[in-house]
Amino acid sequence: MALNIPGTGLAKGLAVTLRTMTRKSVTAQYPEVQPVLPPRSRGVIALLEENCTVCMLCARECPDWCIYIDSHKETLPAADPNARARTRNVLDRFAIDFSLCMYCGICIEVCPFDALFWSPEFEYAETDILELTHERDRLREWMWTVPAPPALDPAAEEPKEIATARKAAEKLAAAAAQEGEDA
Repeated sequence: MALNIPGTGLAKGLAVTLRTMTRKSVTAQYPEVQPVLPPRSRGVIALLEENCTVCMLCARECPDWCIYIDSHKETLPAADPNARARTRNVLDRFAIDFSLCMYCGICIEVCPFDALFWSPEFEYAETDILELTHERDRLREWMWTVPAPPALDPAAEEPKEIATARKAAEKLAAAAAQEGEDA
């Protein structure tokens, strides 16, 4: 059982204050010196338009309702004369209102086609709040600032799918080699 001596909390707090007072303060000159950001920092949401299938999951799951998507259906002719024509959704508008966005990342997590990504860019301040609604062309510009995914850990265990496929390929190669020797 620890003894509760009156004033120990005060003494600990003063010790922290004295340690901090003796250190030299460092001021980062922000516009001239860019900060070093952590690898997975969240800045702005980028859109890879080719991957978007207009499934609307991001807009439905957004707790702030700050994603606006408009689309239309387009009929594709059948490739085979006996087949039926296909329809697909075509993206007309994809916009994110960053004045409403709370940067939770739910839209990025629920996107099944990897159309949305975090970009580390954070300098997109505007003087007019209406200009914080970024349309798809501006969201596409942010896509080129998205860093590449981190490399796989070389010491990590091989994924089970790859190990199974490799074993099957080795088994087929061994069977083919055996047939070659028998012939």
